[in-house]
Amino acid sequence: MEPGRRKEGFKSIWCLLLGFALSAAVILAMCLWSYRNLPDTVGRMLTDSEKEDVAKRNSSLIEYVYLSPNADFPRKGRIRKLTIHHMAGDLSLEELGKNFSDRDRRASSNYAVDSEGRIALYVEEGNRAWTSSSRENDHQAVTIEVANDELGGDWHVSDEAYEALIALCVDICKRNGIEGLNFTGDKEGNLTLHKMFADDTECPGPYLERQMGHIAAEVNARLGGKQAVP
Repeated sequence: MEPGRRKEGFKSIWCLLLGFALSAAVILAMCLWSYRNLPDTVGRMLTDSEKEDVAKRNSSLIEYVYLSPNADFPRKGRIRKLTIHHMAGDLSLEELGKNFSDRDRRASSNYAVDSEGRIALYVEEGNRAWTSSSRENDHQAVTIEVANDELGGDWHVSDEAYEALIALCVDICKRNGIEGLNFTGDKEGNLTLHKMFADDTECPGPYLERQMGHIAAEVNARLGGKQAVP
């Protein structure tokens, strides 16, 4: 190779390496900024008084709180939807909270319901959880994970989990001015499913999907028979 071409080759390589270094520095800076700007209540066990304060801003039905760093603080836009998910397992609230506390998993939900009907909070309602494979949906939806008491097949959930899910939906609607739920089977309703936003999942499974119409009707009846606003 001629000296001039060799010099240009080295110059191109150094420019490429410099570009990689700058990109890495920007990513690192963004990560450090993100860690510094997390709310103080995220990623640790809360005191009793802190739990009480969190419950005042969210559902009073919660029995377990461990706030995940995997969220956007705050959410963009008002809450006007609920999105139902399943755990694809029978995890305890503590186990799921440990999973959601892992930054590398980049996943979370606002709430979860275990097979005993206990309810957990992982991302406050004022913040966007990373749940539905859709930034747009998660900014306007409260997302709920439900444990399965049957693995595979219909991905059944327990009666206790099902009843707690309905009670939680009613509570969320009341506090956020949602007059009723409307399940349309697609993204246009305000009761949606994870599978509507991702082609590679059947979440929340056949059982819960079949119950969506009943869930909407039961929630609306407990809200006073009001219908969802389109």
